[in-house]
Amino acid sequence: MANYDILGNIAIVKFERKTKFNEKKKFALNFLKQNKNVRTVLEKAGKFSGRLRTQKTKFIAGEKNKEALYRENGCNFRLNVDTCYFSPRLSSERKEIAKKIVRGENVLVLFGGVGPFAIVIAKISNARRVVSIELGRECSKYAEINVKLNKVSERVEIIQGEARKKLKVIKEKFDRIVMARPNLEDNFLDAVFPRIKKAGIIHYYGFYEGDEENKFKKMINEEAIKAKRRIKILKIKKAGEIGTNRFRFRVDVKVVN
Repeated sequence: MANYDILGNIAIVKFERKTKFNEKKKFALNFLKQNKNVRTVLEKAGKFSGRLRTQKTKFIAGEKNKEALYRENGCNFRLNVDTCYFSPRLSSERKEIAKKIVRGENVLVLFGGVGPFAIVIAKISNARRVVSIELGRECSKYAEINVKLNKVSERVEIIQGEARKKLKVIKEKFDRIVMARPNLEDNFLDAVFPRIKKAGIIHYYGFYEGDEENKFKKMINEEAIKAKRRIKILKIKKAGEIGTNRFRFRVDVKVVN
């Protein structure tokens, strides 16, 4: 009848289109009884959209609240579920990336949201410094809160602003760059290649059909040629299904020189 995500104290439910409100209410009340940590049930009323990847939700039952407190990988995150994109389904991805990081690395996270990648990296790995860039003011506000909440202020820096503009100002080069990129046409790689060190790693997320892996690789190689950087593709994996035969892919790219 319904699919749902739980973000700590809030459950966001996607009902089938023809579900009547009294059926939604009944489902929500039963859900609250069976899940004592959940205080609020919201209905997902629209897809994530726009550059800020915001969504619309409708209150169904419980406490009238849209601020979630969510815990994963030993970290706590506050966020408003309507104004800040957050996917609990990327929890294992964030842990996997963090475990790849070598002691002393400087890491850049683009499209950083409320700080999940940056904070999990700071908590799990021995990265020296993590910089997270996020366009949305509301998400950046929560990212600052979450950095303090998780006691990683000494190693995590939150920068609010448009990625391309900020990359022009930041002259530092990084050992590793995580591009948890939204589903946009702009791949941002031309702006990123100048900011990665020799032998550095880029973790790039892209959205393609299930049989378009070669198309994805071709795009990465073409952007590297334009940037006059030599690369080696270390791994490509499906990091989640986002629609019928449409996936979020992650490609791990080593920049050889």
